[in-house]
Amino acid sequence: MTWIDYDSSLVDDIAARLDLRAPNASAVRAVAEAIADGDGREVVCDLATGVGKTYILAGLVDYLAAQGVRNILVVTPGTTIQDKTVANFTPGHAKFVNGSDVEPLVITSENFSRGQVGDALHDDTVTKLFVFNVQQLIRPSDKTSRRVRAQDEFIGTGLYQHLQQVEDLVVIADEHHVYSSRAKSFKQAIEDLGARAVVGLTATPAPGVKPIFQYSLAEAIADGFVKIPVIVYRPDGRKNESTILADACHLLRIKDAAWTSWAETQGRTPVHPVLFVVCRDIPDAERVANRLTADDMFPDEGQVLTITSQSSDTALRALAEVEEADSPVRVVVSVNKLKEGWDVKNIGVIVGLRALASETLTEQVLGRGLRLPYGRRVGTPMVDTVDLVAHESYRQLLANKDALLQQVLPADGGDLDKDRPQPAPVANHPSGGDGQQILTFTSHPRVIGDDLVDGSPLLHVESFDAAMAQGERDTKAVATLRTKVPGAPTIRFPRREREILPVRFSFSYIDNAAARSEGAAYKHEFKVPLVRQAVDAQRGMDSKVDTFVTAAESVDATQKFISISELRNDLFDRIWNSDHVEETLAESRAADRVVREFLAGAGVTAENQEHEWSELRAAQAAAALGKLVKTAYDNRKSQPTYAFRPVNVPTVPPPPMPSNIVSKWADFRKDFWYEGWEHSVEPVASFDAGSTEYALAHLFDASPSVQWWLRNYDPGPIWIERDNGKKYYPDFIVLDTEGTYWVVEGKANDRANDSEVLEKRRAAEDWARFVRDHGEFGTWRYIFATEKIIKDAKGSWESLIALAKPE
Repeated sequence: MTWIDYDSSLVDDIAARLDLRAPNASAVRAVAEAIADGDGREVVCDLATGVGKTYILAGLVDYLAAQGVRNILVVTPGTTIQDKTVANFTPGHAKFVNGSDVEPLVITSENFSRGQVGDALHDDTVTKLFVFNVQQLIRPSDKTSRRVRAQDEFIGTGLYQHLQQVEDLVVIADEHHVYSSRAKSFKQAIEDLGARAVVGLTATPAPGVKPIFQYSLAEAIADGFVKIPVIVYRPDGRKNESTILADACHLLRIKDAAWTSWAETQGRTPVHPVLFVVCRDIPDAERVANRLTADDMFPDEGQVLTITSQSSDTALRALAEVEEADSPVRVVVSVNKLKEGWDVKNIGVIVGLRALASETLTEQVLGRGLRLPYGRRVGTPMVDTVDLVAHESYRQLLANKDALLQQVLPADGGDLDKDRPQPAPVANHPSGGDGQQILTFTSHPRVIGDDLVDGSPLLHVESFDAAMAQGERDTKAVATLRTKVPGAPTIRFPRREREILPVRFSFSYIDNAAARSEGAAYKHEFKVPLVRQAVDAQRGMDSKVDTFVTAAESVDATQKFISISELRNDLFDRIWNSDHVEETLAESRAADRVVREFLAGAGVTAENQEHEWSELRAAQAAAALGKLVKTAYDNRKSQPTYAFRPVNVPTVPPPPMPSNIVSKWADFRKDFWYEGWEHSVEPVASFDAGSTEYALAHLFDASPSVQWWLRNYDPGPIWIERDNGKKYYPDFIVLDTEGTYWVVEGKANDRANDSEVLEKRRAAEDWARFVRDHGEFGTWRYIFATEKIIKDAKGSWESLIALAKPE
């Protein structure tokens, strides 16, 4: 095959269909661009555990299939990831990835030797997705054999040899670092395939590998795609195994209550957190598991699950079902077996029975607990965090913070502000001791989309007592809904949504050349033969007479003919009565033109208007012309149209009350919710940036010209649709004392003239103009305010309007 060209618009389409997170879409784009030459190069994407490499894999498969690639091999380091990958591409499975345009034929070591698969291997119309672990691909030795290397009657050769022969093979190596570190034979098995491209996906690149795309754990935490790690210590310094396990179990129960309370307030099926314990060896794991089944911990049948290299199939099935609502498992005890490939969303607490700075806290182990139980951050700390029970002393943790950060976060620190530890404003421990209860490490301010937002928490270090207190606050908070403050209005926001509808069809879309080409098949008359057969007889040598049938010369049958005038009327009626167009004079003229050109293609000119056509020829011509029009109708272009679909905000039911609430006069932090507002529709609000959103909220709240203001969040029900179909979530809605509604956006000075920012601003100004012209929803206007405008307004609403100069 001719190798593929990079197609940016196809990547955009796949990102939309699969609802890819921004880093995942960027990874697919980077790979698609890098392998466009098809020269066999190996490229690696380094993505943090928990960000969603599964969706990158699905996006790449969809991209390659759409480009005509029919042979894609996914290589996994073991059966755990292999089984998960097969599930990702199996419709109906709980882990199936929806949204792909292509449903590939999944081929594994279990089914490749079947006749159906053998046929598909030689069918260029079928996309084949081979999923094998690397052990199944390496060259056999004297002591081992490989089924994929053996001759297969359905394939005609060995499967491995078949993959070497295809011209469009792309290899995607999941957990790519494994193939560089374990054995040369593993890497050789992939290299010998001679693929057009090899794509590696990993969270821990091998030494010396330079990825084409990187997205660190620090970025994933800061962007809210995974949980925030919390290191839990004891102020009293107790760190014996019994205390660690007892505290972890107690913390798990606290988390379970918070997770369940949040789900119940949102009408969601509760997800139950589990405790993940990593032990030194199998005897150690068995001993710890027995301790965890004690009456004061988790004594019920099936609550503690031990997973080692010796685990039974029953235990492995229980592990696969640990996310299910009816799973009894509350603790998983392992011996480093689950560092890779075990992707669950409900690990709430991790215990490593080793020293804190050891391999227990590497990203691979931590990654088991990073995935979010409800798919997104919910604003409740006990739900949005994973707790690592360490029980080192606070002083020891603080003294070793750099080593700690290198274990939990990337070795280079990413965008971590290591020099800026920020203690949260909570009361000191009553017993004195170290005095500090919570230490938070945050990222630098960064750009998300086109917004500059303040630093986000990347890692918390907190005492066991503080963790327990946070759990109690969360459980209480999520039971309280964030309702409107007394007297606040419900705002009817006129959301304007775009619908993509087919354009109105016209016969004018059918050009002359297409009509003439279709008519050319009817230049000559259709003859209908009368088939004649003769019955003859012949006497044989035995004097017996045999009869037989012979073909006689055929003659033309008589046909009924119609005039060109009748034919023209029949053709016109055929397409005019198709109900594809409105009955207008313009369409009548266009239909006449289409018929005229069709007949011209069939040889009907001014000189032969008196000719006649047979009914058969006329009927088939009419059917062909009707098909031409139907095809043009089905292929008509699409066009956007807009309709107002108002939504009432705040939403009903309201979201739960967050627990990390401070006074509006407290110093700004991105992870806090602020209360004490005079004019906010909701009792609490959070902000991404102090110099814009936080400052605007204080300006609104202090102005006598503002009746109410409402903070808007992304995602949420208030958005403005842009021309490219993407959604723009402005920062605020403000209702002034004259009854005018204002959509307000704050923006950092150095972002104000970015192309995407300007495009959003234009879309919002257009939206506001359409709303005002529509007239049904009152007066709406849009304000775009930079940091400088906000600062120069000096707290005055009127000054803000004067400086911003809204349309």
